[in-house]
Amino acid sequence: LRPDPASRCQPDGVHGRSKVTDPGFDWTDSGWRGCSLRDLVIYEMHTGTATPRGTFDAFIDRLPYLVTLGIKAIEIMPVADFPGEHNWGYDGVSLYAPSRAYGGPSALKRLVDAAHGHGLAVVLDVVYNHLGPDGNYLRDFSRGYFTDRVKTPWGDALDYTRRQVRDFLAWNALYWMREYHVDGFRFDATHAVHDPSDEHILAELARRIREAVPEGRHFALIAEDDRNLSWLLESPAQGGVGMDGVWADDLHHVIRVALSGDRDGYYADYKGTAKEIARTLNQGWLYTGQRSRFWGTMRGTDPSGIEPEAFVYCIQNHDQIGNRPRGDRLNHDVDPAAYRAASALLLLSPGTPLLFQGQEWAATTPFLYFTDHEPELGRLVTEGRRREFARFRGFKAADIPDPQARDTFEASHLQWDEIRKPAHSQVLELYRELLSLRETEPALVRRRRATHECKPVGAKAVALRYRTPGGKDDVLVVANLQGALSVDLGASELTRPPEGCRWMPLISSEELRFGGSHPAEELCPTLDRATVEADGPVVLALKAARLDAEM
Repeated sequence: LRPDPASRCQPDGVHGRSKVTDPGFDWTDSGWRGCSLRDLVIYEMHTGTATPRGTFDAFIDRLPYLVTLGIKAIEIMPVADFPGEHNWGYDGVSLYAPSRAYGGPSALKRLVDAAHGHGLAVVLDVVYNHLGPDGNYLRDFSRGYFTDRVKTPWGDALDYTRRQVRDFLAWNALYWMREYHVDGFRFDATHAVHDPSDEHILAELARRIREAVPEGRHFALIAEDDRNLSWLLESPAQGGVGMDGVWADDLHHVIRVALSGDRDGYYADYKGTAKEIARTLNQGWLYTGQRSRFWGTMRGTDPSGIEPEAFVYCIQNHDQIGNRPRGDRLNHDVDPAAYRAASALLLLSPGTPLLFQGQEWAATTPFLYFTDHEPELGRLVTEGRRREFARFRGFKAADIPDPQARDTFEASHLQWDEIRKPAHSQVLELYRELLSLRETEPALVRRRRATHECKPVGAKAVALRYRTPGGKDDVLVVANLQGALSVDLGASELTRPPEGCRWMPLISSEELRFGGSHPAEELCPTLDRATVEADGPVVLALKAARLDAEM
C-alpha cells in the first residue's frame, strides 16, 4: 500500500494512509479581491515556530497584531506534508496535503478565511523544483516523474518535458488557489527549475494560473531566484515568464556586508559601500551582467524596464537567517542603532518589503535549520550540515546545532512576551511608524522607477529622493549605516529642498522613543543650517514644507 500522490490529507504522516476529505468549507470572503503587489508589505512566517502551539489556528490570533503593524500579506513557508513532526517545509512530499502537524486542511482554510477578514492577503510558498527524499513514493507509481538529465542540490529533478508531470504541478497550484483561496505563490528556487520545453514550466504555470484567476482579483506570482534575470519578470509577449515579483537578494547582501563585514560564501561578491547600496536601490538589483567571484560567471541582466514593486527586498528571511551556522538574526550581530537604520532603509526603500517573523521587534530567538527524518537519513543530514560550514571561519563542527535535535526546533520558536519589554517594544514602534509613513505619505505611496533616485553621500551613507509633482510632497531619506555623517543638503540638486521649501523631519531611527539617542530635531536641518550630522548609524526621513507655511 502507498499513499495517494495527490492525497488531500495524511493524518498519520507521509508514510501512512490517505484520508478522503470533503473539500467544502463555509467561506466568508466572497467580497475579497486580494491586494496588488504595489501595496504589499509581506510577513514571512513558519507555521510551526511562529506560535507556541505551532498551528494554523494558533496563528489566527496573531492576525490583528499584523494589521496594526502595517502588514498587508502573510507568506506561509511550505505546508505540503513532510516526514516527521517538524521541518522547514522544503522536504515536502505530499504536495496536495496541508501538514497534519499544523492542523491539516480545514485549519489552513480557517487561517486563510480569517486573514481575508482582516484585510490580509495570503501568499503560499510552493516547491516545484524537487521533492523531499523521505516519503516520496512517486516512483512506485511511475518512473516518469523524475529525470537524470539534471540534478538539484536537494533531490532528483522533476521531468518537466512530460505532460503528466506539468499537469500534476499546474493542478497543484490551481488547487491551492481554488480550494484554499490563497492570493499568490512564492515559487521556491526557480533557478533549479531546468526545462528545455518550448514553453518553460514556469511560464506555463503563470499562464494557467492567470487564466483561472477570477476577473477583478489580484494574484501575485513571486520567484525566488538569485540570477537577477529580467526574463522572469517580462511578459510572455516579451518572451518572459510573466512573474510579478522576484526575491532580490542583492540589497540584503550589500547591507549585511556593510554592517557586519561578512565575507564567506556569496558575500565575497559585495563590498557594502554606499555606491553599491545606491546602485541597487536605483536599479532593483546590483548585478546586471558583471562577473561574480562566487559563481565564477557573469550574473544578472538589465532591469531598467521593471518597476520597483517587482523587487522583493529584505534584511532577513528564513534562508538568510536559517542558513547561517547558528541561525543568528541580523540584530544578533550588529548594534541596535545599526539594526534600526537597516530596518528603516528597508521600509523606506522603493521595493516591496518582506519581514521575517519577529524581525519587527528584534527577536532574540534564532531561526535554525531543523528536520525530523528517520535515524539514518537524519544522521546524513546532520553530518552534511556540519561539513557545509567547515569552510566558514570561526566555526567548528561541534558548534553547529544538530538539525535532528528537538532542542534545535524548540529554540526557533518566537517568544511573543518580548514585545512587552522596552528594548523590543521600541523597535516595534519604529516598524509601525515607518509602515504607516509608507502607506500615507504621497511620495512613498506613488513609488515608480521615474520618481526616485539614490546617491552616495558618505562611505556608507546614501540619500534617497522621492519626487512628487511640483515637489510639494517630496521626501528625502538620508541613511547612514556606519561611522560619522555630515551632509550639506544644499550641495547637490538631489538633496536640496524644492524651491520655496525647507526640509522638515518626518522620522529618525535614532529618536528616543525608538530606543535611540537623539530627538529627530537635533539631526535635522534648520532655516540657518543646511546640514545633517550624526555620529553613528541613522536613517532620517525629511519632507518638503513651504517656507511661508512656517510663518
